[in-house]
Amino acid sequence: MRTQQQTAATVIDWLREGRRVAAGLLASVDGSAPLDVGASVYIDENGSVEGSITGGCVESAVAQEALEIIETGGAPKLITYGISDELAGTVGLMCGGTVHVFVHELRGDARDVTIAALEAVLEERPAAVATLLDGEQAGGKLYVDGEHHVGSLGGPSLLEKNVEREARGLIQQGRTTIRTFGEDGASLGTGLRVHVTAYAERPRMVIFGAIDFASALAPLAKNVGYRVTIADPRKAFLSSARFTSNSDAIEAWPEEALEGMTLGPRDAVLVFTHDPKLDVPALTAAFATGAGYIGALGSRKTTADREVRLREAGATGADIDRVYAPCGLDIGASTVEETAIAVLAEIVASRAGRSGVPLREAEGSIRRDQEDVAV
Repeated sequence: MRTQQQTAATVIDWLREGRRVAAGLLASVDGSAPLDVGASVYIDENGSVEGSITGGCVESAVAQEALEIIETGGAPKLITYGISDELAGTVGLMCGGTVHVFVHELRGDARDVTIAALEAVLEERPAAVATLLDGEQAGGKLYVDGEHHVGSLGGPSLLEKNVEREARGLIQQGRTTIRTFGEDGASLGTGLRVHVTAYAERPRMVIFGAIDFASALAPLAKNVGYRVTIADPRKAFLSSARFTSNSDAIEAWPEEALEGMTLGPRDAVLVFTHDPKLDVPALTAAFATGAGYIGALGSRKTTADREVRLREAGATGADIDRVYAPCGLDIGASTVEETAIAVLAEIVASRAGRSGVPLREAEGSIRRDQEDVAV
């Protein structure tokens, strides 16, 4: 499967070559779907397809709609696919969900907006793209990042102003969703829906301790989107490629490693040092950040002893309550690799606000990213 960066590079080339290109935007999902809301598939005038919105379930049908729009100059369409759809026998979702896909040609300013957005993907810069779903200007796009904006939704000036403000907030949250505005652009109105795809900065994971557990966790965390840093003041411990190949390996004491980093709810700090001279300073430094997950390895006895040392160092009860220790879900891990899986699973569950129980014992939506909006 091609990466998001590879898709971005290809579509940028298409647009710069002057090809006509249409996009299918996964606007929302009812039930379950393989990919996140905000995923896009691109189809050029020759029928070439890049990207994915459902992992292959409806891409062929979307491509046909896209080519028809390109050939006829047709208006954008918001199309629903799913097991309850009349097309279920040929393009229904195997997972049983229903997806709402906004199919539209990239025309005028929308081409420049798309290039700007895909460049942000390539460069891993926080940004957002707003797409107007309703009205005569449906398909209009606005790109927003921390410094400027590109394009226009084509609606009232108030709409542009309010959408830009909302988009900047969604970038900070790393959240993709639909917002509804009045036909005059008012924030509290109805009539115009705008889909905002947020490309947030990758969450950070800082691991203290260049040991086997760190080298096992780093590639797993990198593959699910984390930017990983492994920090250790012991230079000899960092020299192996098993640390440098999947992370930024830095020789530093905990306070130095976290200096200048702004960590938030999506970020994680892990203490794998197994050294009293390092684990207390590392956790103390982590308490001063806004990291959403702070974890530490060790037996239950080690954890109890460490809590005593933390209190002696001035940590409060609220500080200690932030620490997942011993970190990891109870999956019966007995190897370094299994422990890494258990730790990463707990981090993902914590970030999603989930308990980590077996799905067959849980209720509600399986995916964490379903929005309470209707298309």
